[in-house]
Amino acid sequence: MPTLVLGPLLRHVGMTDATFWVETDRPCRVDVLGGSEDTFTAGGHHYALVVVDGLRPGTHVDYEVRLDGELAWPPEGTPRPVVRTQGSDEPFTLAFGSCRVSLPHHPPYALTKDEDDKGREVDALGALGRRMRHGPTSAWPDALLLAGDQVYADEVSPAILRRIEQRRDVTAGAGEEVADFEEYTWLYREAWADPTMRWLLSVVPSAMIFDDHDVHDDWNTSGAWVESMRAKGWWEERIIGAYVSYWIYQHLGNLGPAELAEHELYQSIRGSREDVEPVLRRWAVQARDEVAGTRWSFTRDFGGTRLVVLDTRAGRMVADDKARQMLSPEQWEWAGTQLTGDVDHLLIASTLPLLLAPGLHALEGWNEAVCAGAWGGLAARVGERIRQGLDLEHWSAFRASFALLADQLRAVGAGERGAPPASIVVLSGDVHHAYLAEAGFPREAGVQSAVVQAVCSPVRNPLDSHERFMLRSALSRPARIIAGALARAAGVREPPIRWRFPEAPTFDNQIATLTLEGRAARLRIEKTLAEEWEHPQLHVSLDRVICTA
Repeated sequence: MPTLVLGPLLRHVGMTDATFWVETDRPCRVDVLGGSEDTFTAGGHHYALVVVDGLRPGTHVDYEVRLDGELAWPPEGTPRPVVRTQGSDEPFTLAFGSCRVSLPHHPPYALTKDEDDKGREVDALGALGRRMRHGPTSAWPDALLLAGDQVYADEVSPAILRRIEQRRDVTAGAGEEVADFEEYTWLYREAWADPTMRWLLSVVPSAMIFDDHDVHDDWNTSGAWVESMRAKGWWEERIIGAYVSYWIYQHLGNLGPAELAEHELYQSIRGSREDVEPVLRRWAVQARDEVAGTRWSFTRDFGGTRLVVLDTRAGRMVADDKARQMLSPEQWEWAGTQLTGDVDHLLIASTLPLLLAPGLHALEGWNEAVCAGAWGGLAARVGERIRQGLDLEHWSAFRASFALLADQLRAVGAGERGAPPASIVVLSGDVHHAYLAEAGFPREAGVQSAVVQAVCSPVRNPLDSHERFMLRSALSRPARIIAGALARAAGVREPPIRWRFPEAPTFDNQIATLTLEGRAARLRIEKTLAEEWEHPQLHVSLDRVICTA
């Protein structure tokens, strides 16, 4: 009898449809709520994406998963999972966060940064799941956005390391990091098989986008970084494994039924009993080499709210330091068609924050200018080492792209692309601290929407005390003055937008929820405490109204 290896993951949910992702231990037929799908095989693993339609809007429906007709989910003692279809006028709550390592929660801790700390402390997403299990369905988030670093290919747990050591020589090649597709499957199983996490993902629709650690730290930071990595003999298998696993485990579930029906690659392999890994490998090589032609960005609509998720890693153009772009021209063209008004709220997900603390913003602008030759060749080489060493790679390190996205926000907020939304919220992670930044445009720009940057990171991977001290120093007023002077000396122009932090950033493991009701919006960030191991709780660290109805 076939069994579930992972899942079910509840992915795309509309008013009448729902999509379920599963991994099974052998080929089989998967049945959920009247929808059926044969698994396809890739690298000896078996997957299915079951699309169900004909559900009633605004309803709660219990479901079960059957494999070849036999009940496989839920296991005995587990609450029956439920699908909540979208309603027309209901409030909408989106939970989001990024950067979640899969490491032991109890001694001996792995990769501990401080001798006296609690490893990587308490998982905020796990705490959310536990609260949901003991609370009413009405208090659950309606959707979950995992904004990067769902798995860490370059920072594996002791359990994964033991498996790697049993499989290959860790003194060569990729060493103690993930090497290929097979080892990526281990990462996803570890990240999603925890009972609380597995249950949460079975009842909350999820959207996901990768960031650097899903592939490698600083992925696509610059042309020099790309050239250096491609010279490594093990990199080819790593990037192919990263793309194939991301496509299967994360990307497919981001797409709605209509998009899946038109997806040529997916339609060509669905239900295949022959192993399609060679097909996916060829596609991955093409995706790696033809950046402009591969789109990982996607949209989701939730009633009066539109979520536009931008790929700010794989789609970068970094070969020329004088013409860097966060997105290729083709991706910018697509984004321009999605970033529109005529919605109550426009949410733009970018794993990398658009609005950093002013000192960091100026430092990244200075560094980009120096790397492009503003102070000569020697300074450019030093600047590249600084760029990679300090992770200076956010939107402010892509100044042309920063200005372009800022102008897109201005156009939407000023009503040039339909009626202005009540709010435009940029959702991000990556930086291992959380904050809200409130943006403002010149009065003559005519922007009517509330424009904010909401950052929530990490879900589970806090900075150590030394790293927090360094970052707080970088956020200080003296650092802002010095970085601003450097940027001006390198010819960097002032940004076309201003912003402020109404509250200080927080550095805990944390999860955010954005609640939207009519034209009103509110952001809440909640953290875990390292000492609450046995009974994890979430504690509010920020609660702020973005706009009112």
